[in-house]
Amino acid sequence: MSREVKGQTVIDVFEEWSPRTYAVQGDRVGLMVGMLDKPVSRVLVALDVTDEVIEEAISAGAELIIAHHPLIFRPLTEIDTAHGQGPLIEKCIKHDIAVYAAHTNLDIAPGGVNDMMADALSLQHVEVLVPTQTENMKKIVVFSPESHADTIRKAIGNAGAGNLGDYSHCSFFVEGTGTFMPEADADPFIGESGRQEYVKEMRIETIVSESDLNRVKQAMLDAHPYEEPAYDVYSLDVKGRELGLGRVGLLPEEMTIEAFADYVKQRFNVPSVRIVGDRNKKVRRVALLGGDGNKYWKQALSKNADIYLTGDIYYHTAQDAMLDGLSMIDPGHNVEKIMKAGTKRYMDELKDKRIEGVEWIASEVSSEPFSFI
Repeated sequence: MSREVKGQTVIDVFEEWSPRTYAVQGDRVGLMVGMLDKPVSRVLVALDVTDEVIEEAISAGAELIIAHHPLIFRPLTEIDTAHGQGPLIEKCIKHDIAVYAAHTNLDIAPGGVNDMMADALSLQHVEVLVPTQTENMKKIVVFSPESHADTIRKAIGNAGAGNLGDYSHCSFFVEGTGTFMPEADADPFIGESGRQEYVKEMRIETIVSESDLNRVKQAMLDAHPYEEPAYDVYSLDVKGRELGLGRVGLLPEEMTIEAFADYVKQRFNVPSVRIVGDRNKKVRRVALLGGDGNKYWKQALSKNADIYLTGDIYYHTAQDAMLDGLSMIDPGHNVEKIMKAGTKRYMDELKDKRIEGVEWIASEVSSEPFSFI
């Protein structure tokens, strides 16, 4: 029988990837409805919390919904269960479904919404469009028998540790002697119960970003032969990679705006897009920002983007961008639906033992409010 996992533990692990501290000032993120101090066996990942999504959660037996768009964005002065969000809140409470929002923090997180969109377009040499902060760095130190040192080094490097500028898998080794005495109930890789052991070991140390730390720890534990590996994690007074909204990168090859429009429709599975600019213009350097990125078009221009992809483009924004020679493409706000499958995949691949047995479900409900004719 699998052990019980609390909702708070699920969120703790999720927030190691997408901390609430990443969110832009004033954004509504975190718990919206319900409580997290309860067992959670299934998590439904959705773009929006609609009645259909709640019904999907009920049918799936999901005790927690993680949504990108906050169910409660503007403060409520009352909960009218006959109008607006009231019936949704009431239904979640009646069915004991907690609702949690990961909005701009998931946009900003490495591997989050904007990286998912950049990956979908196969962008290369990707950088942040609108910097908001720099990532905190950690040092992880692990002690290993000589026989497994290289295996562990490769495992943590493959999981994201040891990145320094244009170099990956950076680490430092030093040889020493480890001591331990297995207790009666232990199942030691080396040694015998009740006997002091002296083992030649390697100290392996490297740096890791805060968002990659959990994945790196899990890779280390999976590769380590010891029942109880010894390791340390230190905070560092250095800053890592730049974090922020949106991404800028290069398409695999140059194409016309018309061809790029078809490419976007196919990659994001949308029926239509709006374009600003000459459809025969050649583009390769793309800036993108999931959701409504109208106010950041000048940042796209300053990053020398040939075209800016974002949703909900306003009439006057399009005119202003045209005057400055920036082409734009609007696939709609709903392309952020990519986060449903992307979040499920990320959390499944994490294989974190703290949430072992929790099932992640990507919502199949479309919350697109528009029809195209």
